[in-house]
Amino acid sequence: MTKSIIISSLLWKLLERGGTQGVQFIVMIILARMLLPEEFGLIVLVSIFITIAGVIAQSGFNTALIQKKKVDEIDFSSVFYLNLFVTIILYVILYISAPYIASFFDHPQLTLVLRILSLTLFFSTFNSIQNAVIARNMQFKKLFVSSLGGVVISGIVGIAMAYANFGIWSLVVQQLTNQLIFTATLWYTVKWKPQLFFSIERLISLFSFGWKLLASALIDTIYSNIRSLLIGKMFSPVMLGFYNRGEQFPSILIGNINGSIQSVIFPALSSQQDNKQRIKEMVRRSIVTSSFIVFPMMIGLAVIAEPLVKIMLTEKWLPAVPFLQIFCAVYALWPLHTANLQAINALGRSDIFLKLEIIKKIIGLGILLIGIPFGVHAMAIGSFVGGIIAVFLNAYPNLTLLNYSVKEQWKDIMPSLLIALTMGAIVFSVQWLRLSEGVTICMQILAGITIYVGLAKAFRLECYIYLILTMKDILKRNKKIPTAEVY
Repeated sequence: MTKSIIISSLLWKLLERGGTQGVQFIVMIILARMLLPEEFGLIVLVSIFITIAGVIAQSGFNTALIQKKKVDEIDFSSVFYLNLFVTIILYVILYISAPYIASFFDHPQLTLVLRILSLTLFFSTFNSIQNAVIARNMQFKKLFVSSLGGVVISGIVGIAMAYANFGIWSLVVQQLTNQLIFTATLWYTVKWKPQLFFSIERLISLFSFGWKLLASALIDTIYSNIRSLLIGKMFSPVMLGFYNRGEQFPSILIGNINGSIQSVIFPALSSQQDNKQRIKEMVRRSIVTSSFIVFPMMIGLAVIAEPLVKIMLTEKWLPAVPFLQIFCAVYALWPLHTANLQAINALGRSDIFLKLEIIKKIIGLGILLIGIPFGVHAMAIGSFVGGIIAVFLNAYPNLTLLNYSVKEQWKDIMPSLLIALTMGAIVFSVQWLRLSEGVTICMQILAGITIYVGLAKAFRLECYIYLILTMKDILKRNKKIPTAEVY
């Protein structure tokens, strides 16, 4: 697992995530202008149950396949058949419970929506092993075509249906089409197909690592979605639509960067699990570099939030602005979460990972209960408070595991944070010129990039120099990057 392979894989993953989420972002903007906030809120409610079922269906085995030093066809096929069996059971449960869920939220149309959208569980099961093979072998280039094709075609279908006044069904069919095309393309490009192998012993071996990740993922998924459930039940789907749209803007941006780094860093760290000093170097590089990229994006987005929403989504979505600004602060912390947690998993300490999830969620639920009486905005602010606490909790075990303390981590990211805050303060003042919203946003973005890069260059930030040298090194290479062997 050389530096060249890691960097090449990261670039392809960034292209895949950036391309697909960029197209998806445009599609969502168009659909948001054509559809109602309530329709988006109802889809969010349905997606919560499907997401939880998806976590159970994967059972932590996919991550275990990536983490395990040596795997073969028996491992892959055994996991595939088990995942498929669990998915069938979960779909039956969702199908039967759909009317009761619809009645609970007092929206009868959710019954058919949930039953049809739950079919995406089968697509996720059929492409799960292909994703594990790709991650193990750093073949992220293959994801690019599959993801981009699915998003583009499904986006066209969704927009056409919205234009034809199909309402909420535009979103349902768009998601189904996306998963169908992605899965079909991935099965064609990744040369793995299930074989007639099944081993209980192999599953037990994988489950010894995976069950803790399953429990952690299940706790995290339920906790992450409990706010949406409460907002949808105690307030309204309309308010949930504003909450969800406000979260989506920073989520898409950070999902692209953080998700790409997470997909690449875990197999890279796992390959070095016997070399803790090397893992520490890689974790530090991940934190410093991703923070340098993420901080200005989130601070800049929070500054231009109101005119951005007016232009892109129209004034009917303005109540989403405060949520957008709050979640910019929440997602700015993600690079710290990701690198620390991936290091813990790569070292095989899923027991620590599970304990951290339980502690964080207990604290988070306490914060949530305090915020509920004060309204939806207080619940969103509670997410940021919980995120700050989680940063320290996630970093604490790596003091012992990697000799990488919380203090050292904050010292590493502080230069990027300070120049990003300086940039944000200067960019915010542009609005006092009282120019049109379009001109203001263009000036703010241009000024933000110029100021941030200028300050990074003036103060010779280590992460800035590293990125420049890395890009120059990549551009100088003319030969093809070698691909790691399968399995």
